[in-house]
Amino acid sequence: MGLEQLLHQGLAAQQRGDQAEAERCYLGVLALAPHEANANHLLGVLRYQQGRSTEALELLGKALVAVPQSPENHSYYGAVLHSVGRYEEALASLDRALTLAPGQAEVLNVRGLVLMALARPEEALLSLDQAVALAPDYTEAWNNRGIVLRNMARVEEARGSFARAAALDPNHPHIHFNLGLACLIVGKLGEATEALEKSLKIVPDDRAVLNNLAVVLCETGRTAEAMTLFKRHAELGGGDSNGAPEPDHKLKHDLEQKAYVAQTGLSAEAGARLSGPAVNPDNDIAAIAHRWRTASPQVVVIDNLLTPAALEAIRRFCWQSPIWKKSYDEGYLGALPEDGFAAPLLAQIADELRETFGAVFGGHSLRYLWGFKCDSQLKGVNIHADFAAVNVNFWITPDEANLNPDSGGLIIWDKAAPLDWDFTTYNTDEAAMRAFLAESGAKSQIVPYRANRAVIFDSDLFHQTDEIAFREGYTNRRINITMLYGRRRVNEGTQINELVPAVFTGSQRS
Repeated sequence: MGLEQLLHQGLAAQQRGDQAEAERCYLGVLALAPHEANANHLLGVLRYQQGRSTEALELLGKALVAVPQSPENHSYYGAVLHSVGRYEEALASLDRALTLAPGQAEVLNVRGLVLMALARPEEALLSLDQAVALAPDYTEAWNNRGIVLRNMARVEEARGSFARAAALDPNHPHIHFNLGLACLIVGKLGEATEALEKSLKIVPDDRAVLNNLAVVLCETGRTAEAMTLFKRHAELGGGDSNGAPEPDHKLKHDLEQKAYVAQTGLSAEAGARLSGPAVNPDNDIAAIAHRWRTASPQVVVIDNLLTPAALEAIRRFCWQSPIWKKSYDEGYLGALPEDGFAAPLLAQIADELRETFGAVFGGHSLRYLWGFKCDSQLKGVNIHADFAAVNVNFWITPDEANLNPDSGGLIIWDKAAPLDWDFTTYNTDEAAMRAFLAESGAKSQIVPYRANRAVIFDSDLFHQTDEIAFREGYTNRRINITMLYGRRRVNEGTQINELVPAVFTGSQRS
């Protein structure tokens, strides 16, 4: 069989998906003619499709040496360079391809991804705009264009781009996910729900979709359904651990929890929804509403928040459940809903809070929640504000664990985070926050720790955990539960959803 015939046979096999036959043919050609340009190029493309980028670069490089004026060789060479993170070289190769053959939509698409990786978003957008102008039905280019726009905080435009991509390819789960995420960020919750549900239907076990759909369902008041999805997310495993060793305070906690469970046993009912109320109906609801309306700063303290049955049940859930996955350097542990802090009882409490204290929460639904458990000898949460409208922070560890009844609770300042600050500044930049509070003459108030006490306040207010002095022992660890309701007010152009961690990256070729 001649070389030309063998090449055609290999190409036909590659086009029908028979990679083994295609490889056999290309290798056959190269055994007879090692520098044959087409065979090197096609085998390089095959290796790229197989994820063998180093071999692909070598083969495509040989093809370029043989035919340096081939736009297709430069195009694929640039795509592979992009896949291995050699972005400057990739850009040069793609630009060379476009010089040799202008108007290639696929090359412009990959070029947009490269420019995005090089943090040159305006140029990336221009390249992708050119791609969709040349090929209006180019799904991947519309999706990538949406990603660039979202990264530029032009989320409404991104939503339109994702919607165009989704219309072109209704069965692409990642595009529906990106559309749902954009809709969530701009507050179009019905459209977000629809898009994410479509994505989940196509890929039922996608953790990113489960997590973000749960966030949307919380915000639309479907709290119990959201907890079910969060729990499913946790059960799938595969978290974001980077393989680093656990800190000593986490190891200590886990050993104590294991001993506690071995001694007390596991309760199948831990975290289950109660048949009776979870939020104490005997609190003076009218007085609490009045305090909320008239307090400045907007802070309300409620004692005996939960019914005795709910308090006992939520303690049992927090003591028994292996949900304390996230560790913090300061010495406390976090339980997040996507890691299993998603019991039906939590949904019941969240919904009953909103129903019971309607004057406080208004139309705000639960947006997110977590639990923190502090080591008795280490500090709690640093100063910060939260991305929400209303913050509920309540404590469940028995009072006898607290060695100092005048502390152990919460410090709240009377100044709110500036609306033009981004999440990183008002959540983690302690120096900036302290400087702002000093310059503005802020005053703080201390709410001492009490079991079953809730502090409800404007989530924009800066706050931090007060000094902690709790007894040693597993059940003496200070546990607080935080529930965030509604969205933080923001200036135009800064409304980015800090509660959505997972996004899909762009795609190169259809």
